[in-house]
Amino acid sequence: MSIASMTGFAREAGVTGSYQWAWEIKTVNGRGLEIRVRTPTGLDGLGEEARGLMLKGLSRGQGQLTLSVSKATSAPRLRVNTDILRSLIDAVATLDLPASVRPASLDGLLAIRGVVELDEEAIEPGQDPDLAPALKGGVASLLAALKEARLREGQALATVLRQQLALVASLVDDAEASPSRQPEAIRARLESQISQLFAGQATLDPDRLHQEAVLIAGRADIREELDRLRAHVEAAIGLLDEGGPAGRRLDFLAQEFGREANTLCAKANDVSLSRIGLELKAVIEQFREQVQNVE
Repeated sequence: MSIASMTGFAREAGVTGSYQWAWEIKTVNGRGLEIRVRTPTGLDGLGEEARGLMLKGLSRGQGQLTLSVSKATSAPRLRVNTDILRSLIDAVATLDLPASVRPASLDGLLAIRGVVELDEEAIEPGQDPDLAPALKGGVASLLAALKEARLREGQALATVLRQQLALVASLVDDAEASPSRQPEAIRARLESQISQLFAGQATLDPDRLHQEAVLIAGRADIREELDRLRAHVEAAIGLLDEGGPAGRRLDFLAQEFGREANTLCAKANDVSLSRIGLELKAVIEQFREQVQNVE
């Protein structure tokens, strides 16, 4: 099972009776789940049903669901009102016309207002018995297509996140192996710092010297930060392997990554270790940005 992105688009269209219709939905990232709906007049209830289905099928993200409905035929159909036409013919037949006046022709009668009408088949979309079931079926297909699109995007996103986690792990190894963390380097640095601390004193209290050395060593030790960073990497990889709605937990881990990297930088008393810490912070920030798109 893969993680899913909150970014996706899907469209489902069809023709039912005299209507052609299309559902469209576009989703982007969001802290929670919100779906806005836009439907033609008379189909508001169907829009709310569609919104409910989307809310059940998704976990996070903001979406715009739109339904468009129009007549399937492009040219209007005409209908002759035979009752009015017969009445006109009968009325003309009763007239006593002068010899100079020609009797009315059929094309003249058809040109009279009301004889030829547009056949509207006046069923509104919301009253069409076949349209509602078709639109409901379209919503189900739309949701399936949207989830598939978000899964595809999530697979690509997971690849990027794994690469970033691998880089974090590599930088942690570099920090672990930093020469500045070797006992000899630590000892030399402590001796230099203590020498500066007690410069000019005739004698040094061994107990006081030991206490200062322990304090300096403790402040410089980044073992806990490195261990926690490795644990966070393992936890994040586990979430990616598990799949499903993991965005909130990955976001929490990204924050924890940032805290440990900040502490590491604060404790670093060597240029090379500081450089590693800054690279860690940059990669973690990129990881955090990508995680914002995970459902």
